[in-house]
Amino acid sequence: MSVDSQELHSDTHSQAITDNERYIMAQITMSQMLDAGVHFGHQTRRWNPKMKQYILMERNGIHIIDLFKSLGMIDAAYSFIKETVAHNGTVLFVGTKKQASEAIAAQAARVGMPYVSERWLGGMLTNFQTVSKRVSRMKELEEMDFSDVHASGLTKKELLLLEREKDKLVRQLGGIRNMNRTPSAMFVVDINKEALAVEEAHKLGIPVVALVDTNCDPDAVEYVIPANDDAIRGVELLTSLMADAVAEGLLARSGKGGKGGSAAGEASSSQPMAEWETELLTQETAAQEAPEAEAKAEEDSPDSGSEDTAEEAE
Repeated sequence: MSVDSQELHSDTHSQAITDNERYIMAQITMSQMLDAGVHFGHQTRRWNPKMKQYILMERNGIHIIDLFKSLGMIDAAYSFIKETVAHNGTVLFVGTKKQASEAIAAQAARVGMPYVSERWLGGMLTNFQTVSKRVSRMKELEEMDFSDVHASGLTKKELLLLEREKDKLVRQLGGIRNMNRTPSAMFVVDINKEALAVEEAHKLGIPVVALVDTNCDPDAVEYVIPANDDAIRGVELLTSLMADAVAEGLLARSGKGGKGGSAAGEASSSQPMAEWETELLTQETAAQEAPEAEAKAEEDSPDSGSEDTAEEAE
């Protein structure tokens, strides 16, 4: 076993898996997270020291995120989003970088939540009244028939300018067309990139759930999910999971209960893992199975059987 592998074994062996962490593993597995590259942080020279507690090790100049801690924090974020939605709240999904925009738009739309996937406009939350007027203008333009010059009473040039205005508004505000009030919570991918959005949320007391990479300040958000915010597959996996939490909340709101699970249902790719990644997965599996094995051993032990017999005799 290499020095790196021994270090990984030592660090991961001591990690305890709580009941809550085992619960979230039914939604997302360590294997899925490793396969999606969620554990890769930034180069060590670019790190934020406040992320030290979430870093497992350094490998080839890259910080490796401790996925055992990520699992527990995913659980907390998942529960928070589910409860927020169950109590009639809304969650605004925000991610404008190219690695996140598609997943943000698709997953938020899947569960009927508002989203910003193109560009965050200053005042989108803190000046919501003005933004709402722009949304109304967008809806008004969407009702126009730009192909019927005669009926519109406008020139072709005027119609062209109005159509361009509509297209721009749809790009910028289409994701929040049905957001009639400021959201109850916000889910963000890359808090450095979306610093303005996070700042506006804080001014209004809106809790933020976010994927926080090793170059970010975790103190900036209420619900930290230590994770790679640059890997497309990792962002898709975790954004899908947060959308599943919304779906569960909606079911709870309607009194139907049930579980999400589209993130867990997706089969992981057959990309081969590095030796140290495989060992991390093995440690996670062993940690899960250990409590069950101990419980079974206690049940099968002669001492426990003798006590039962004595109690029955009495």
